[in-house]
Amino acid sequence: MAQHVPGFAGPMEITALSGGQSNPTFRLSTPGADYVLRRKPMGVLLASAHQVDREFRVISALAGSDVPVPRVFGLCADDSVIGSMFYVMAFVPGRVFFDPRLPDVAAADRGAIFDSMNRTIAALHRIDPGSVGLGDYGRPANYLQRQMARWSKQYRASEIVPIEAMDRLIEFLPERLPQDGPAGIVHGDLRLDNMLIHPTEPRVVAVLDWELSTLGDPLVDFAYNAMTWRLDPDLFRGLAGVDTGALGLPDEGAYTADYFARIGREVPENLEIYVVFNLFRLAAIVQGIAKRAAEGTAANAEAEALGRKARPIAERGWKLAQKIK
Repeated sequence: MAQHVPGFAGPMEITALSGGQSNPTFRLSTPGADYVLRRKPMGVLLASAHQVDREFRVISALAGSDVPVPRVFGLCADDSVIGSMFYVMAFVPGRVFFDPRLPDVAAADRGAIFDSMNRTIAALHRIDPGSVGLGDYGRPANYLQRQMARWSKQYRASEIVPIEAMDRLIEFLPERLPQDGPAGIVHGDLRLDNMLIHPTEPRVVAVLDWELSTLGDPLVDFAYNAMTWRLDPDLFRGLAGVDTGALGLPDEGAYTADYFARIGREVPENLEIYVVFNLFRLAAIVQGIAKRAAEGTAANAEAEALGRKARPIAERGWKLAQKIK
């Protein structure tokens, strides 16, 4: 810290930050400033998982862009320092909201928060990867098909009891997925709770958790974010069935129109297929949590309850798929 972080001076207190991240995250508190350390887990890991060096690279590349990210100070690839690779970034004060209904926020600020999130996503997707040194950050070709193959394999590996809706989606989607559009930077997990909101103002001050980021079709990224309107609050942090107007929140149509206006494109007729894919992907992720809960290896005490939601999420996806011509 003394060598790589300008102005650093101890003593330093280290506190683990919760939030379910797969990469352990810590707050480093000093008398003059606070920082965040994000590290690889200890032990043997999958080769493509927990790549904190990729997180460090994309956050560094986006510094100074219209996408708010924390300032990063350095990456340490020497495992002998604390036992695994890590990087240090500035601590950004802010609020995290898991419930998109924003019950603890003034009605006048709810719509502004969603508008700021929309503007932030559009700003990310407008960036030419090559212009920020990320032209080789991923393999954009056949992104959607490769994602489909990956999550089908993940689901099959974690299947406990057959879910008919998942079988149907695995058969239905590959033949109907559209060709990738122009490649952009894809975050991979663009939920409201992966964005820090200013402590008092209704605006995004930092986008966090870039571990799934790559190059690919940005419409997959946006549809994942817009999937919020297709899920009930009790199913998975959704807005389906909610009187959004009464809460001061946008409806899905207005939110979608704003995004496409900001990236300078017409709303595509096949946007629904991207939503179906994301419902499938979410169900596959949740099924993986169910598998780990059944094996007793899940890190979260609520994993078993969350795992039971794989079936209704998949059924929501299949119901929507049947409406697609």
